[in-house]
Amino acid sequence: MVTFDAAETGTSAKSWADDPRLRSLAPLDLSSAAALVIVAAHPDDETLGAGGLIALAEDRGIPVTVIVATDGSASHSSAPEHHAVDLRQARAGELRSALHILNPAAQPLILGLPDGGLRERRDELESLLRAQLADMPPATLVVVPWRGDGHRDHRVVGEVAVEVAGAAGLDFLEYPIWMWHWGTPRDPTIPWHRMVGLELPEEVRRRKNDAITEFHSQIQPAFGLPPVLRADFLEHFRHRTEVYIDSRRVSLDASYFEGLYARRADPWRLASRWYETRKRSVTVASLPSPRYRHGLEIGCSIGMLTRELAPRCDSLLAVDIASGALELARERLSDFPQVAFAELDVSVDFPPGQFDLIVVSEVGYYLSRSDLVALFSTAASHLAPGGVIVLCHWRYPVADYPLRGDEVHEVMQATSALFRTVRHEESDFILEVYGTDPGSVAQREGLAP
Repeated sequence: MVTFDAAETGTSAKSWADDPRLRSLAPLDLSSAAALVIVAAHPDDETLGAGGLIALAEDRGIPVTVIVATDGSASHSSAPEHHAVDLRQARAGELRSALHILNPAAQPLILGLPDGGLRERRDELESLLRAQLADMPPATLVVVPWRGDGHRDHRVVGEVAVEVAGAAGLDFLEYPIWMWHWGTPRDPTIPWHRMVGLELPEEVRRRKNDAITEFHSQIQPAFGLPPVLRADFLEHFRHRTEVYIDSRRVSLDASYFEGLYARRADPWRLASRWYETRKRSVTVASLPSPRYRHGLEIGCSIGMLTRELAPRCDSLLAVDIASGALELARERLSDFPQVAFAELDVSVDFPPGQFDLIVVSEVGYYLSRSDLVALFSTAASHLAPGGVIVLCHWRYPVADYPLRGDEVHEVMQATSALFRTVRHEESDFILEVYGTDPGSVAQREGLAP
């Protein structure tokens, strides 16, 4: 757990600026954003973390909504309690003044939840955010505090906003605030591989700097107390590049799944839900051949689908990225000698050989788009003549996943030269079969022309 003291000297802005990775970040692409929703925990977070983005949005004609969860009245925790009302009013006024400089069209909405008490009001925060995001256009980008920022309110707002955005089918970005203070460029918890940068023109940097100075209650002494935000801390936000964390750029790694299995042996209740049992039956019934010589199941989890594929295969290789899941799968399939298991990340280490059956069930959305395109290409190159690739995916958005199920199937359709012979679509999942042979089962048996 990250702990820090905002009153103490933290990592210098120069230490970060001197790291070459900060100067070579992939650029933030806003070309598909129809609207922006900036979510903040406290008045000033939006300006520090995303002020340049708010300003650039005005220049590019992208509408901006700013939602601030708390009134910020606990920033001076040792001040007499009666000053909280004054502070609440001051911070609301500072927020309006800052946004007027950055983007006059961006009107703030302060939800008024207690500063420092968001963990206890999580359900209320979720309800309020859900109401605000309900009518946003599909291409809205939701920009939230980084969930790893080390500040409890920031974490809670980030977690809830990401969940709500995912449920609404909206993309999200995260912005760090206190990471610059407690972290160092060499800290292994810094998500360099997920960072993107937004280059700020000089005029936008000037507007952001001017907007920061509007938060008098935070950057100047107040109530007989020193400034909440130290001058050296503010230097982190005067950089020419605004940094965001884009979780959708990178595939989920083994640690994500090991964490799930450590908490619960069957995280998705594959063994107990009728939905899962029925879906497996639909999947196996969709296989166009009665038997396969060499099968490959990518992402076998605890072996529930593996057990139903095994009787149809002379040999079956079941792979997964999580060792904990594989242990359970091996136990479940101990009476099937033709089944082998391997701990593999197929996005970087695809198993050798040719397969006439490759099953990609409920795993495609764990990959970034680029990794998924590469996986489908590699899988096709390992497909034996007459072989098929079976895809099956949950259709509802999940906040942690880089892609949605529909996107996985869209990528396959857009990039593959294989023939689609089966498409089964329900509200909950899509199942498709692609193969080297365009013929249907009936055509292959001479029942159809």
